[in-house]
Amino acid sequence: MKLTTTLLASMLAALAFSVQSEELNLYSARHYQTDEALYADFTRQTGIKINRIEGKEDELLERIKNEGSNSPADIFLTVDAARLAKAHELGLFAPVTSKSLETRIPAHLRTEDWFAFSTRARVIVYNKASVTAEDVQNYSDLANPKLKGKFCSRSGSHPYNLSLMSSVIAHDGEAKAEAWAKGMVANFARAPKGGDTDQIKAVSAGECGVTISNTYYVARLMRSTKESDQKIMEKVSVIWPNQSTTGTHVNVSGGGLLKTAPNKKAAVKFLEYLASDDAQRYFADGNNEWPAVDSVKVANPALDKLGKFKADKIPVNNLAMYQAKAQIIFDRAGFK
Repeated sequence: MKLTTTLLASMLAALAFSVQSEELNLYSARHYQTDEALYADFTRQTGIKINRIEGKEDELLERIKNEGSNSPADIFLTVDAARLAKAHELGLFAPVTSKSLETRIPAHLRTEDWFAFSTRARVIVYNKASVTAEDVQNYSDLANPKLKGKFCSRSGSHPYNLSLMSSVIAHDGEAKAEAWAKGMVANFARAPKGGDTDQIKAVSAGECGVTISNTYYVARLMRSTKESDQKIMEKVSVIWPNQSTTGTHVNVSGGGLLKTAPNKKAAVKFLEYLASDDAQRYFADGNNEWPAVDSVKVANPALDKLGKFKADKIPVNNLAMYQAKAQIIFDRAGFK
């Protein structure tokens, strides 16, 4: 009896150790402090420890590629369909079979080997004193000669703009997409520089009259308590483009299981966790985004104030498909 009890105790101790020692190695290009709560909640629920390495997308992808079969990475998380597509093209992701993910993540927000967990829209921001809302209802309006000398933007080679261009190619074809790019270049107030927040500030200051920005940059300024940020937002207004046609372009944050993952079961659990109601709120609201799971609602005053909109439902795979072509078109148009 004593031997049996001792043996049972040893087995339970071994089991406890195996649960405690289960871990997940995450390579993430997301740099949001609110994600800390997300990871802590996953460990609390599963007992799986998360080891995290953060860096820029290209650096992390290069690292995973160089590590090869010896890579400790289980999951790669990043923002933008273009970057997720690059990981796929490099052959880094492995297909995931999960009823939970297939049920909760809409088909247009997932591929065979990566999943979107939050969405962000690319909107038009204009100066209320120099541009009228009627003149900027659609992305195509940005190429209208009426806006000559009034358009500013970040670089055409940035993934946010490449994904938008990819959606235009998918909807309208290459010829119209190129004409649109040339029209925007003809309307430049200045050469592309800076990020989306810089463009909003330039529009507010009157350096240009109109720009395009991801919604979370707009929401950050709206939620800011700084008087300077509040003054910026007083001078601008936001348009949901293409509401009478294809809908406003939507991009994603997401991730996938790496082919060489040493902890595949833990990795799939983590991906499934990211699709859960609580995680969706953490994941999306932490960066002023929307959950990928339709049934999950986020209480975000800035997003609520921006209002509801018709989103473009183009599959994220299509955004990935036209990335190279988008860059060629921007280069030919001189949208550097």
